[in-house]
Amino acid sequence: MCIEANHALTPDMQERLHRARKEEASSLGAQILSQLEQNLEIAGRDMIPICQDTGMAVVFLEIGQEVFLTGGDLTEAVNEGVRRGYVDGYLRKSVVKDPLLRENTRDNTPAILHTEIVPGDQVRITVAPKGFGSENMSRVVMLKPADGEEGVLEAIVRAALDAGPNACPPMVIGVGVGGTFEKCALLAKKALTLPVDSHSELPHIRRIEEEALRRINESGIGPAGLGGKTTALSVRILTWPTHIAGLPVGINICCHVNRHAVRTI
Repeated sequence: MCIEANHALTPDMQERLHRARKEEASSLGAQILSQLEQNLEIAGRDMIPICQDTGMAVVFLEIGQEVFLTGGDLTEAVNEGVRRGYVDGYLRKSVVKDPLLRENTRDNTPAILHTEIVPGDQVRITVAPKGFGSENMSRVVMLKPADGEEGVLEAIVRAALDAGPNACPPMVIGVGVGGTFEKCALLAKKALTLPVDSHSELPHIRRIEEEALRRINESGIGPAGLGGKTTALSVRILTWPTHIAGLPVGINICCHVNRHAVRTI
């Protein structure tokens, strides 16, 4: 899954990028989007990573409550899979053991692992390698309840505009609203794995998604930051109940590749 995610986009991302190229009014922007599509074609054909930054492996496990896992430690098993994927797949190793001493682990482990117990007898695995050009542009904003919808909207747009070309636009933006400081960030990360053209079923949240996307694309930043109307491909928001005194907002920005692979066992 690590190898697959780094060599091919999901079909919905490919289609969204293709549509963006046809709709881009800027000739330079359309040319850049065309080059991105060519890069995807070469990556898939020649088994070359889509991007030289093959990311830090983020793994979501949705484990059915009727599942009983045997034969070893789950975290070690996940890290062994990541190790094999990055070593055997000749993917760049980008993880350091200590955030300050900076010694490389040489196999891209450990992965960031999130587990959730859900109903059922299956395990759903999502592997989402996350590059840090866009990760570094992400943020958590602790708004006041009185900031409301407009505050959330402004926070999303401001994060995207501040990111500019550093996030390798066109971006995909995942947003988490509610919960706590850490919960909204996790929701934002999970939002990046949703279908790129889907929207929230909540009318007021869909309204924020659509307006944020419109404002971001009207900024003129464009593909690669060189101008055009395709600055973002999607804004997806997940929400969670929160405290009466808070309005946490997590904004996780991803570049146009938005890599992830999904399996159910």
